[in-house]
Amino acid sequence: MTAADGIWALVPAGGQGQRMQAAVPKQYLPLLGRPVILHTLERLCSHPRIRGVMVGVSGQDRHWQALVPMLAQLPKFLEKYPGGETRAHTVLNGLKALAKHAKPEDWVLVHDAVRPCVRHEDIDKLIVAVSDGQEGGLLAFPVSDTVKRVDKKGHVIETVSREGLWRAATPQMFRIKSLTQALEKVMKQGSEITDEASAIEAAGGHPRVVACNGDNIKITLPEDFALAELYLKQQQESA
Repeated sequence: MTAADGIWALVPAGGQGQRMQAAVPKQYLPLLGRPVILHTLERLCSHPRIRGVMVGVSGQDRHWQALVPMLAQLPKFLEKYPGGETRAHTVLNGLKALAKHAKPEDWVLVHDAVRPCVRHEDIDKLIVAVSDGQEGGLLAFPVSDTVKRVDKKGHVIETVSREGLWRAATPQMFRIKSLTQALEKVMKQGSEITDEASAIEAAGGHPRVVACNGDNIKITLPEDFALAELYLKQQQESA
């Protein structure tokens, strides 16, 4: 990868956060006094290698507009684009919207709206790790706990070896053209995917996993907010 290679970011934010059991989608809930997604966008927009950032927002979203005035401080924020029925649809919509700014051979970082603690150093590690290939990669955590497989009644069937097991995180980084083609292929097949790497894998690719700091958490449940606040404060203090 050279300095001429464009790196862009997409943030799919069409989810309604039902597991949070809140009237407001989790990306808009306050974290240290500001919406979660604003923290996330600041991390991406302030990274020196990222040229521009776009956000996929649901057509039924009634909270985005209140965020718009806060985005003036983020010169790399490009625009929002229409979200889709699923995460995959939202990301594909974003790739098509990004085409007006980027080249097909440029790279795209797809990052969860509710991972506000991602470190620049981890993004740097990802960029360096995938720079010598075409298949891209993703930040991830090696599995350290003992893993059990259970039946529908909750009874343990077996203990699964954790050797070679990783928990996928984001950003996930791929060539724009490659990810677009992979997503279009799995959608045509009717396959269900949960992240961008899954689409690349279904297309025959082998993305590289890059270990990231444990504080790159995804806010999913109410108790995650306290942990995210702790991590953000620790990062601010260490900076």
